[in-house]
Amino acid sequence: MPKLELNFACADYDRTQALADGSVKANGIELNVLKLPPDEIFFRMMQNEEFDMSELSVSSYLIAKDRGTPRFTALPVFLSRTFRHSSIYVHRDGGILSPEQLRGKRIGVPEYHVTALVWVRGLLQYEYGIHPSELDWYWGGVDTPRRKPERVSIELPNDIRLTAIAPEQTLNQMLQDGQIDAIISPRAPAGFLQPSGKIVRLFEDYAAIEKQYFQKTGIFPIMHVVVVKDEILQRNPWAALSLYHAFVQAKEKAYDNLHQIGSLRVTLPWLAEEVASTEQLMGRDFWPYGIERNRTALDALISYSHEQGLIHRKHPLEELFAKSTLDS
Repeated sequence: MPKLELNFACADYDRTQALADGSVKANGIELNVLKLPPDEIFFRMMQNEEFDMSELSVSSYLIAKDRGTPRFTALPVFLSRTFRHSSIYVHRDGGILSPEQLRGKRIGVPEYHVTALVWVRGLLQYEYGIHPSELDWYWGGVDTPRRKPERVSIELPNDIRLTAIAPEQTLNQMLQDGQIDAIISPRAPAGFLQPSGKIVRLFEDYAAIEKQYFQKTGIFPIMHVVVVKDEILQRNPWAALSLYHAFVQAKEKAYDNLHQIGSLRVTLPWLAEEVASTEQLMGRDFWPYGIERNRTALDALISYSHEQGLIHRKHPLEELFAKSTLDS
């Protein structure tokens, strides 16, 4: 029987490298891995469903599922995860030294609906008592002028104030000029990356705060999921579990590479120390796939998305993930 041939679009990750180079294969499947920038993948998959399977923003997936529009279903494979306390940037001389001081301030965002922003709004509300309605939101290009509307159209609650900045403006320059008070963005604004820049992180010692957050909540925030076209899963119901197991094996190879200290596979001089401290805090499988070990994070993200008006109801996980993978 010929193998099922699928193209899969994702960013260039160590946890998918074994799938890309063929050292790990999904049983019965020939996978053609296309390494592309996430923003391009998301747009092409959401607008035109160009790939058999792809990496996708969890927030975009939830919104699409809520509207009943997507013709694809997720596997519990979480290719991108990031703690987001580090994603809040303020002006060095703006006088904002704590998250509580953001209340009533003007906040710039690249897009309101993106997963990183859902997480940051959730932690601001539940860790620091600041509801999204207590902030004035401005969206637009971070470092370059905005050229397109938001990738996903959204209707927000009446108490949320969201304003599009002028097409020729950038959030980076607005923050440096004092026209806004902070930027929340997955990517650092240019003013932060400049040695003499005036933009700094709100949480200077963000790693310590993020570790405390993990110890308190057990949440390692999930950003991106893997989706597969429904027509493929309907014709080949065995494929979801085969793919899931292959992703797990590829991640195990990435873990093994992190432990190869005789000749470092990663360009970090103190890699062994970083790996050891991470495992001490989070366990050996610190980037888990599957439903059960991610239930707390998934439930939180779904609740935040619902409370923030991005989805109309809290979808049970059984509706969001391929059925054969629910017990994996």
